[in-house]
Amino acid sequence: MMIRHLGRCDWAATADAMRDFTETRTEHAADELWIAEHGPVYTQGIAGRAEDVHAPGRIPVLRSNRGGQVTYHGPGQVVAYPLIDLRRHAIFVKEYVFRIESAVLKVLESFGVTGHRVAGAPGIYVRLDDPFAHATLSGTPRPDAPFAGLGKIAALGIKVSRHCTYHGVALNVAMDLEPFAHIDPCGYAGLITVDLARLGISTTWGEAAERLAQRLVNQFTP
Repeated sequence: MMIRHLGRCDWAATADAMRDFTETRTEHAADELWIAEHGPVYTQGIAGRAEDVHAPGRIPVLRSNRGGQVTYHGPGQVVAYPLIDLRRHAIFVKEYVFRIESAVLKVLESFGVTGHRVAGAPGIYVRLDDPFAHATLSGTPRPDAPFAGLGKIAALGIKVSRHCTYHGVALNVAMDLEPFAHIDPCGYAGLITVDLARLGISTTWGEAAERLAQRLVNQFTP
């Protein structure tokens, strides 16, 4: 898999480039992984609702053809875009999402943080009371508060076209989290968003990006 480090780049231009790559690639085209950081932008997935954006201010709100609802991208966040031919790996979308989440869990583990999945809510979460505890989540989430005690540290939204994936996963490293307060992240009112810095982990964007890239490559290397 070829890794492309895009650096700080425009989200809309990157989304267009991913779509073009996916729509024109042949069955022989190598899979790629694009690693990026974006300027402040809210993106609405195909299930996005206007009421989930409360006060965007000067931050643009752009439509996306990925799955999911609204999220925020900004400096200090590592965004990874795996451009994968699912047929080549003989997997379906559910397995693909599982592998992406597994890569994020491995990255968090490398920093001493325990990440968690929440059924029906793609992405990775941490326990706010003790993000370093190794215990798994237990019990049935409260229907009225499925994310009680949790903070979201990585958001996932993908698009599959002709069995090939684009868009991807965003890991919060050390960013201004205030813009998340002006949306219902991923469509969930009151969902708390955190980053590694807020958990007390001191690292650089580059180090987190390198770890995420390597874990993602490992997930799709025979």
